[in-house]
Amino acid sequence: FVFGQSGAGNNWAKGHYTEGAELVDSVLDVVRREAEGTDCLQGFQITHSLGGGTGAGMGTLLISKIREEYPDRMMCTFSVIPSPKVSDTVVEPYNATLSVHQLVENSDETFCIDNEALYDICFRTLKLSAPTYGDLNHLVSLVMSGVTTCLRFPGQLNSDLRKIAVNMVPFPRLHFFMVGFAPLTARGSASYRAVTVPELTQQMFDAKNMMAASDPRHGRYLTVSCIYRGKVSMKEVEDQIQSVQAKNSGYFVEWIPGNISAAQCDIPPRGVKMSSTFICNSTSIQSLFKRIGEQFSAMYRRKAFVHWYTGEGMDELEFSEAESNLQDLVSEYMQYQDAGVDDEMYGDEIPLEEEAEE
Repeated sequence: FVFGQSGAGNNWAKGHYTEGAELVDSVLDVVRREAEGTDCLQGFQITHSLGGGTGAGMGTLLISKIREEYPDRMMCTFSVIPSPKVSDTVVEPYNATLSVHQLVENSDETFCIDNEALYDICFRTLKLSAPTYGDLNHLVSLVMSGVTTCLRFPGQLNSDLRKIAVNMVPFPRLHFFMVGFAPLTARGSASYRAVTVPELTQQMFDAKNMMAASDPRHGRYLTVSCIYRGKVSMKEVEDQIQSVQAKNSGYFVEWIPGNISAAQCDIPPRGVKMSSTFICNSTSIQSLFKRIGEQFSAMYRRKAFVHWYTGEGMDELEFSEAESNLQDLVSEYMQYQDAGVDDEMYGDEIPLEEEAEE
């Protein structure tokens, strides 16, 4: 464990520039030690929140430092995004916007999780009357273990962090995924009824199962990855995937023809015969970023709370950059949501003009 004497006090600049920067070298030493002990390092997984100071500020600093040292390894983050209704701190929009600004550049895949959606799953699906953070963490752990399961166990159709990224990221900046899991069961209570592949698939694509407060039906899927665990017949999986795509073709962009990839692993999680993890790159996630961006702009217009950040040596320019980067991200998602097969993307023509100028 590496720890300092103080927290970042929900201040992104403290985590990224002052307090966090002092600690980051000792963290990197530990990372280096771990990395040297591996045979074949696949990548890094970082769990952090985007609303605070330490997870957001120091987390993104650590990501960029690891990126410098291991440029060709995968960088996955499980990022807890500030929820729409539940706000823990007033400056969440600042911290989250500054973090997304970093993640767009430095992370390969970001799994977006949101406490409110997790609470919803606990109340509605698991029927827990008073969910604790332990229950929320349990849900996240199901997805985390599902994402890496093929690295750890044998299977017929393997996937790993890199394969997920190759199949899931059509454009380098759009690597923010929503995740889901089926069958959802509370901690300690294994599911007593056997599930079938059609049930898993149906549950997986259900909006109530998403661990981010964004409804995939309000956008379109760019890509989807399904990771099945247990004794699953691959033929059944293929059939289910085809039927989902045929029935809901309007929700999938038509310019990526086979946009659902599947993987299978023989060993199911403890207590269930079969399970599946769902990862989707949907344009509807822009609603999360849009909401954070609007809250950010409302506060930044009045320069509220900015002195806490500039006092730690941050420049106001960085705020404006982060804001425009977030707005660009939202408009990129919008652009691909509305794009058809025959539309000519203007993106192809720009580099030629630039070359001509040079």
